[in-house]
Amino acid sequence: MGDLFLVRHGETEWSRSGRHTGSTDVPLTDHGREQARGLAPLIRSLPLGAAYVSPLRRARETAELIGVPDAKVDADLREWDYGGYEGVTTAEIQRERPAWFLFTDGVAPGPPDHPGETPEQVGERADRVLAGIETALAGAEKGVLLVAHGHFLRVLTARRLGLPARDGALFQLETGTLCRLGTEHGRPVVAGWNIRPAD
Repeated sequence: MGDLFLVRHGETEWSRSGRHTGSTDVPLTDHGREQARGLAPLIRSLPLGAAYVSPLRRARETAELIGVPDAKVDADLREWDYGGYEGVTTAEIQRERPAWFLFTDGVAPGPPDHPGETPEQVGERADRVLAGIETALAGAEKGVLLVAHGHFLRVLTARRLGLPARDGALFQLETGTLCRLGTEHGRPVVAGWNIRPAD
């Protein structure tokens, strides 16, 4: 069975400042581009059979810089729809909702085109992605690469491991890093996390 490789896009101005960045299509910073370029040798060394990328610019630019410009765009790989919390930091939200936590509480309603998602809805998208790549993972020695976003990939990891979407909270994921979900005795496991070129 092939491994599932995850790359979180490189740094953006909003990720650096902690602003929730769902649909807002902010570009990578220069540092974010350096992070992505630094991953390219690691990505070249992977036995990949397929690569998929979020439609958002920061993920597509990361895919190009790590060496997979032909990654197939999958709309289900987009980041969590933060609704009314788009562009807002956790500290700002907690001034009004002190106990608020994204992975259990979800987000405030947003405009009609971005109403927001519950953790379970993000989990449903992750399940669709995983179902779509299951044949590729099961039938070959080569792996699958997903280039996407921090909160979404954390939920996807939880679902791959058989955990509820809210348990994505357990997997802190840094910008410009590579993660590997493998198997042990036929069961999915975390085989590498937040890998950088110097690791």
